[in-house]
Amino acid sequence: MRILIIGSLSGELGVAARIAASRGATLDQAETIDVAMRVLRQEARTDLIICDVTRDLPHLMQMLAAERFTIAVVAAGAQDDEAAAVSAIRAGAREYLPLPPDAELIAAILAAVSLDRPSTFIAHDAVMRDLLAKAEQVAQSTASILITGESGTGKEVLARFIHARSRRARAPFVALNCAAIPEALLESELFGHEKGSFSGAIARRIGKFEAAHHGTLLLDELAEMDVRLQAKLLRALQERAIDRVGGERPVPVDVRILAATNRDLLAAIDAGQFREDLFFRLNVVALHIPPLRERPADIARLAQHFVDHYATLNDVEPKRITQSAIERLVAHPWRGNVRELENTMHRAVLLTRGALIDADDIGTVARQAATGTPPVATGAPGSDPAVTSLVGQRVEDVEQALILQTLQHCLGNRTHAATILGISIRALRNKLRDYAANGAAIPAPHNGIAA
Repeated sequence: MRILIIGSLSGELGVAARIAASRGATLDQAETIDVAMRVLRQEARTDLIICDVTRDLPHLMQMLAAERFTIAVVAAGAQDDEAAAVSAIRAGAREYLPLPPDAELIAAILAAVSLDRPSTFIAHDAVMRDLLAKAEQVAQSTASILITGESGTGKEVLARFIHARSRRARAPFVALNCAAIPEALLESELFGHEKGSFSGAIARRIGKFEAAHHGTLLLDELAEMDVRLQAKLLRALQERAIDRVGGERPVPVDVRILAATNRDLLAAIDAGQFREDLFFRLNVVALHIPPLRERPADIARLAQHFVDHYATLNDVEPKRITQSAIERLVAHPWRGNVRELENTMHRAVLLTRGALIDADDIGTVARQAATGTPPVATGAPGSDPAVTSLVGQRVEDVEQALILQTLQHCLGNRTHAATILGISIRALRNKLRDYAANGAAIPAPHNGIAA
């Protein structure tokens, strides 16, 4: 992950930068917004901006919008400066990072924005071993590859696996999620633009193609790209040159294209939503990742991998998964595939107090695994004891009790509690502030202990 820090590194912001670097981030730094914009125009691989609130954040957001940048911005400022936090969020910042920085909060922000994935692929099931063998075989070629599979199966991980084993491994790997970029901005994101090409284009900016020169460009969720832009992409692939928006001459590029989608492209072609000639250009080699439910031999290995990863990340004792827990995991349908399994094991690491993760520690999502269907209620509607016990209470009171009990269960760790509750850290912080103002006792973080 590549982060641009805007502000001085001599104070608390520098501490935050060093924490981010220790978590694997690559850092660029600019003292002013003008310098930062020059860096962004020349470096199309920035994933996140962390900006000191003493800089003109509204001006930064206006500049980013005017030049069609879609990079997430996190504002950083004093922990007790509520006015600055509110102002930053209103200006368009995604999150407010209180200073002095909390390492776990920074880790959560990086995880939420991160585009990086490991280039190793865990595969024990025979069908996956065959797939990886095929991927390794074609990695050394220059052919375009189309990777298909349901959401959460690991298409980007496979793309990084291929890049790491290709002749371009030492060159950049650039990933672009076509579904995450508004249609009006995607052309500039891909091809860059020239000064004066549109209102707000005050300088030349390179796009993802040029950023991936001599390397690999992954176009994820390619089927979401507008048909008109598909035509320009096809020309770039045929001519090995791109036209910046507003440019007068083609710019040669040497890029290997990997494309990924969870949609049926043949059906999209029939519906007039995807160009057939672009499909054949990309589909030189096709690799399909089966859903997790069709490769059960991978589940135990992946689950333990995620347990080891999150135990290390959260500085807790090593944990092992019991056989009964593995049986429950294997029986679950995993509609969210590997991503759902990862989230399940992350929660299990946070909430299991002992060294063993048993079936009951997996959580409600996996308790439905025995039949693969949600539990069927018995008795009259509303007779569930857990629900009946809540009757007569206000929704606000039930929500407060749930949040405070979850926070207590996480030993006061706000980051982990927000993850389990499925809300943003900012939303959790605001609710806790309101509860405290009304006299509620808020569990304090346990120094040195990560839940």
